[in-house]
Amino acid sequence: MSKKVLLEAQNIDLMFDTQLYKSLSLRDLFINSIRSPKDTFMSGTEVNHVLQDVSFKIREGDRIGLIGVNGVGKTSLCRCLAKIYVPQAGSITENGGIRAVFSTTAGMFPELSGRENVTVLIKFLYPQFSSAEQKEILDDVIEFSELGAHIDAPYRTYSNGMQTRLGLSLISARPSDLLILDEVFDGADMFFREKIQKRILKIIDDSGAVIFVSHSILHVEGMCNRVLFLHKGKLIFDGDPQKGLKMYEQMNRSK
Repeated sequence: MSKKVLLEAQNIDLMFDTQLYKSLSLRDLFINSIRSPKDTFMSGTEVNHVLQDVSFKIREGDRIGLIGVNGVGKTSLCRCLAKIYVPQAGSITENGGIRAVFSTTAGMFPELSGRENVTVLIKFLYPQFSSAEQKEILDDVIEFSELGAHIDAPYRTYSNGMQTRLGLSLISARPSDLLILDEVFDGADMFFREKIQKRILKIIDDSGAVIFVSHSILHVEGMCNRVLFLHKGKLIFDGDPQKGLKMYEQMNRSK
């Protein structure tokens, strides 16, 4: 029996206009500032084709490792799937809820306490839950993060490690139909990392499908049953993790 399709991306094209700037001598800078002040430093625009004709389906049970070097469009693709970016061409059809996490500090207000920040963000990340269930999530996040009395201190006073602890505890509190995790382990201290990895693995198991963006081959091998390999904005591999990771290593080793 075919598994339910949770999301289908068809022929996705994403482009950004990049403003180019020119390096000028003092003489040219002075002359151009008189002739056209607005265009003194600019030398036109360049179209950056971030994603090119990307197509794939995500089904229940998929644990997808999205791999590729920096700048190939991994995060941009995830932002398209989460409807943060609107591609210039193609379509994305979803059949279930999507929770996308691009930063463990996103949405945090520096002057609010950790408790206050989590209370606010729970309403955005877990809107389908009742008030009582959201209170349970809050209690769970506070306990799991092990921040103790610091949970009521201003967020701006937190160290990077404390911020990561709170963020990871929040995003991993409940599963989702489709969960998108973009390099979420970055910044976690070594003592908390083992604990949060076990919790993330549990959330991954309980979610319908997961896209996991990571440069860690060990993470992809341990968590994923499928790999999407992006190269220069194009999807060049979709399939077995071992084959995809081998291709990824070979291409990078040859540079």
